[in-house]
Amino acid sequence: MTSVVDPTGVDRPGGAASVAADAEVGAPAPAWAAAGHPPSVHQPDRLTRFVYRWSARAPRWLAPVTALGCIAGAVGYTVISDPTDSAADAIPSCLLKLTTGLDCPGCGGTRAAWYLLHGDLPAAARHHLLFVFAVPFLIYLYVAWAGRTWFGWRLPQLRMTPAAVGLFLGAWLAFSVLRNLPWAPFSWLYV
Repeated sequence: MTSVVDPTGVDRPGGAASVAADAEVGAPAPAWAAAGHPPSVHQPDRLTRFVYRWSARAPRWLAPVTALGCIAGAVGYTVISDPTDSAADAIPSCLLKLTTGLDCPGCGGTRAAWYLLHGDLPAAARHHLLFVFAVPFLIYLYVAWAGRTWFGWRLPQLRMTPAAVGLFLGAWLAFSVLRNLPWAPFSWLYV
């Protein structure tokens, strides 16, 4: 019989089959089984064990609050810094644009966010059309996740198939290439 070590450091004979047998007799399942992770052949490092222990003890509301804090920090920085008034080589700057003069896939996103926060949708779309398109979906995904975690809400989930994700990434790639073409109408997309 093979021996499998779960992320808590317990040597378990048989791995997943042993967990199923333990469940029948009422024994508690290991942390990796409760989290839906398959057993590991190697014992995880200290950092991984620390993260497993810490996440098992953390309150449910902590992750949405932390994400909201990060979002609030990014929004606050964007409002305070006014990226529409800075020079192209101002810090922080896009390294690709600074060295090559080309717009990267994310160039204009901060300016688009600034214009969205100030209610200027056409200017936001001019700076990064796909960012403006994605913002309502990202807000809904956050509200659905945070509402489910905090209050147990069951909002309809957005169904994103791999084909839809691939289509969006393909559109983003095409947008990134087209915005760097030097002739009209593509020169309008250059920021």
